[in-house]
This record gives sequence, structure tokens and C-alpha cells, in this order.
Amino acid sequence: MRKKLFSLAIPALFVAAVMVSCKKDKPLTSDSNEVTTTKDGNQYTLDTLNSKVEWKGYKVFKSDNTSHFGTIKFESGDVTVKEGKLESGKFVADMNSLTSVDLKDSPEDMGKLNGHLKSGDFFEVEKFPTASYEITKVTPATEGDYNTLLDGNLTIKGITKPVQFKANISVKDGEVSVATEPKDIKREEFGVKFQAPAENGVIKDEVTLQINVKALEKK
Repeated sequence: MRKKLFSLAIPALFVAAVMVSCKKDKPLTSDSNEVTTTKDGNQYTLDTLNSKVEWKGYKVFKSDNTSHFGTIKFESGDVTVKEGKLESGKFVADMNSLTSVDLKDSPEDMGKLNGHLKSGDFFEVEKFPTASYEITKVTPATEGDYNTLLDGNLTIKGITKPVQFKANISVKDGEVSVATEPKDIKREEFGVKFQAPAENGVIKDEVTLQINVKALEKK
């Protein structure tokens, strides 16, 4: 009798597990930094009209002659300033706004490229309509062309990875500006693994991202 009950329980548990997993969204893959910043300070809201991500992707050789470049708009974001210094922040990008700039004089080619980049081959924006960067640590830089090191968690296609940017940060007259260095990330680490046929040119794993944001103090 016990053996019969046990044999019935196994498929029942399996069915229950499948039903539960089907109800859940695809889980995030996370290899992230612990957030050590706080929102203890003055709150600023992202100026979405004057904020953007600039991107550049490459074919075969990493050069301007074999690249496409463009922008992604932000849909929301906020930063915290404490004692005149950036304390924390999170920026949410609208992946449906992704567009190439280099093809702006060829609307047909631009439409084809934009559509392909938004498809399941690349960023699958219907399923993953946003990407984000959350600052986990802010460190003053004492040398070089940038005044700050930003540690943070970059999330693309539901996959989170720690990414550090060098950045120039300004806090002045109720406005915060953050301008990061151009930073190479490996797209395959974020589930973007598409490769065109070899005769069309191998697409580089590296994609260059640069974040430029402005935020205005809440009144």
C-alpha cells in the first residue's frame, strides 16, 4: 500500500511543480553586487527628455567602418544626493526606443536594423521591454579624466551583471548630470548570442555603452 501511494505521489508532485513554474515569469539570472547605497538625502527625478544611452556594435573588426551606433531613451529614473554628492540612483531604459543613428538617412535600412535588434535574435523587447542600471557604490576618483567610479548592476533581458563605469558627475543648482565613459560589455553574457552567416561578417561580442543622464531636484 505504501509503495502504491509513493508511486502516485511522484507524478503528482511533478505535475504540481510544472504548474507552479508555468505560472511564474522567466526567472532573472543574477550575478550582482550588493546595494550599499541609500536613499537618505535629497531626491532627484530623471529628466527623460535629456537623458539617453548611446550604443555601438561592431562587425568583424572593431572600427567605425564596420559598426552601427544609436541611442536608447530612458523611461524613468531617480537619484539621491547627500551633502552635495551623489549617493544612489537607478535608471530604467525603454528598449522599444532603441534606434540606430548611423542609418538615419536610409529609413528602409534603419527600419530593418531596428526591427532585427528588437527581435528575439537580439534584445527581444516584447518580452523584455526595459533594461536598467542600479548604482550600488559611489567612489570618488583621484586621477584620470573622470571624477567618480560607479559600481552598479546592469540588467538586460532579465540577466543582471555587475558593471563598473568611470563617470563625470556634477551636482549644481538643483541638477545632477552623470556622463559615463564608453564601456564595452559582452552581449553574450546578457543572452544576446545571435550570429549572422559568416559571409555577412562576424558580429563582435562587445557592445559599447555610454550613459548620459540629467536629473532634476524634486520640489
